[in-house]
Amino acid sequence: MRLPILLLLLPGSQGAAQATPALAPTNSLPNPYRTIEGWAKLPVGRSWGSISAVEIDQDGRSVWVAERCGANTCAGSDLDPILKFDSTGTLVKSFGAGMFLTPHGIFVDKDGNVWVTDCACTGTAEQRAAKEAHGEPRGHQVFKFSPRGELLLTLGTAGGGKDDKYFWQPNDVLVAPNGTIFVAEGHSSEVGSNARILKFNSQAQLLKVIGVRGTLPGRFDQPHALAMDSQGRLFVGDRGNNRVQILDQEGNVLAEWKQFSRPSGVYIDKDDQLYVADSESGGASPQHGGWKRGIRIGSAKDGSLTALIPDPVENASNTSSAEGVAVDAMGNIYGAEVGPRRLQKYVKP
Repeated sequence: MRLPILLLLLPGSQGAAQATPALAPTNSLPNPYRTIEGWAKLPVGRSWGSISAVEIDQDGRSVWVAERCGANTCAGSDLDPILKFDSTGTLVKSFGAGMFLTPHGIFVDKDGNVWVTDCACTGTAEQRAAKEAHGEPRGHQVFKFSPRGELLLTLGTAGGGKDDKYFWQPNDVLVAPNGTIFVAEGHSSEVGSNARILKFNSQAQLLKVIGVRGTLPGRFDQPHALAMDSQGRLFVGDRGNNRVQILDQEGNVLAEWKQFSRPSGVYIDKDDQLYVADSESGGASPQHGGWKRGIRIGSAKDGSLTALIPDPVENASNTSSAEGVAVDAMGNIYGAEVGPRRLQKYVKP
């Protein structure tokens, strides 16, 4: 087990500290899990699309996913992208048809409501244009649904916006126990892209914007995933910077962890175990060379690592392994894969 490399900052000191040095890849960790393929069953005639959004229901056993309508975009599709499976993998609920371009992030709040982001970040421009009904713009929004699929709230302007408007490519959403809403925004590393966290109160009023695009602590490059530990600390999967940044709820940087590799998905369970999915490192990818893709497991308390579920397709030319990750009450891990277009289940023998 490798010791964590930490960056500790005083509140309000974003950008003032030096970044942590390069870290040797944490590839030689044990894998105590076995893979259950084909666990979740789709209706006859329907195939999986790309999936980055997976979450556990309030019952601790059922699994929610938002998949991209049998493709890598829901543009022009009449399929329901939001799916709920019971503990046997049987589909028991679906909804959301006609509402999304690219379902990307998902969160179930303490009341069982289902929040889903539409990053509008996949598919061609023609496909996205085809999704616009009667000339109305679509995408770049966050939707809150009841467990039955009733639309309760919409955050953001259809078609999106940058700077003082929102959102532009929202990646993930998280609702704190007190109702505060956090949205991670910015799916591209191109110059001029958004890369920030937006904080709202429980009435969906914008309170503050945290961070800008950059590499210093407190700045982001593709803030791709959000999670919160038992202390209320916000963990940000800062994918383009190959790190997890840990913030307080006002946006002050508390630590930076690079030992979990290039984070696409981040999940923290009730015991403060941290699960980080890396779907882009190593193999034929030029990003984060030398690191193996897979799900790294460790402690959200001190950053120590205990396990790695490696990507079975080590030299894939596109994104592989899990991009989204979630863990049920029994400790079973679910990996949502964009490239292979499947939902994997990992269990301990």
